[in-house]
Amino acid sequence: MRLSTSWMYQQSLSTMLSQQSALAATQNEVSTGNRINLASDDPAGAGQVVSLNHVIAANEQYSNSIDTANTRLNTEASTLSSVNSVLDNARTLALQAVNGTLSASDRNSIASQLSQMRDQLLQLANTTDSNGNALFAGTSTTKTPFQSDANGVVTYGGNDAQQRSAVGAGLQVASSDPGSGLFMTIPMGNGTFEASAGSANTGTLVVGSNSVTDLNAWNSAASSSGGGYTITFGTGGTWSATDANGNAVLDSSGNPVTGTYTDGGSISFNGMTMAMSGTPAAGDTVSVTSGGQQDIFSTLTNMINALQSGSATDTQLTNVMSRQIESIDQTQSAISSVQVSIGGRLDTLQQQQGAYQDLSVTYKSALSDVQGADAYTAISNLSLQQTALQASQQMFAQVKSMSLFNYLK
Repeated sequence: MRLSTSWMYQQSLSTMLSQQSALAATQNEVSTGNRINLASDDPAGAGQVVSLNHVIAANEQYSNSIDTANTRLNTEASTLSSVNSVLDNARTLALQAVNGTLSASDRNSIASQLSQMRDQLLQLANTTDSNGNALFAGTSTTKTPFQSDANGVVTYGGNDAQQRSAVGAGLQVASSDPGSGLFMTIPMGNGTFEASAGSANTGTLVVGSNSVTDLNAWNSAASSSGGGYTITFGTGGTWSATDANGNAVLDSSGNPVTGTYTDGGSISFNGMTMAMSGTPAAGDTVSVTSGGQQDIFSTLTNMINALQSGSATDTQLTNVMSRQIESIDQTQSAISSVQVSIGGRLDTLQQQQGAYQDLSVTYKSALSDVQGADAYTAISNLSLQQTALQASQQMFAQVKSMSLFNYLK
């Protein structure tokens, strides 16, 4: 068997190239810390790596979405707390304003403060998040939701939808609340009905707190009357009631509902009770309406106008302020309900974020097990391969120098 010089060269070169390729792969393994850098390194393992990387990336996206929703909801919660503080101050001023000893200058001063509070509320209602998107515009986040005209009339340009953030597979959490329900469509009165003294009254009757005391009786009567009534006073505090159609309100026996009111007493029928004070004049009225709504900006405007009106009597001013205080209370009730909801949503986000943090550790550990290289083994292999390559190179250098001519010298 003859071994040609060409064949020996080719064999040596092939061996060294193979060793260099293995050495390069090991060097890459040591430098990256990964056993699998190419699908050809381990096809089955590479498939697991792709799958685990996909899951980890999805979890990171959900975590980022949770962070964004957290920031937005915390901003909303902080803003609503500021709104509540403004409304507390407005309520305090309204109570101060019904003091009969105040001068016209004092009332104008209170009106000026309320005007500033109305502007502050408008600014808070137009709060934006860290990305410049309106918090209370529903899903119309690129527009300023609340606009005021020269007369202080505020209109809402957003919608009634909630922005939602995907925080898991099939799980979405509302990351905003529309301003319509928080600032605009506020139920009047006690939330079910509003009782208000007639604007033309000449007595000193003031309508105080009122409530539904028998919901079944209220609902039963409201289905036929529409929840609207007019109470008319006669001499000596006597009163009678008619429904929205002008028909006399009847009791369970079919008799007209009537009575006699005394200062500091109350009037009750059809499941509702209205506390009152003062003395009505003959012909004075109290109206009961249900289903009415009033935005909080109009509430403050009504207070301002009443204080700035030089013709309003103390009784009229007290009645106006009492109704607006009810509106403030209803607004704060709506805000409180949303704040509770925000707290629940933040708790959900916190739990989801904690779950993703735990899953991230688990998945990254699994990825390391599949893809990661054993550092000690890799470094040992690298040393052995470097030695083997150097030996092959030295051997080749010696072999190529072997020639018949070296012996013929």
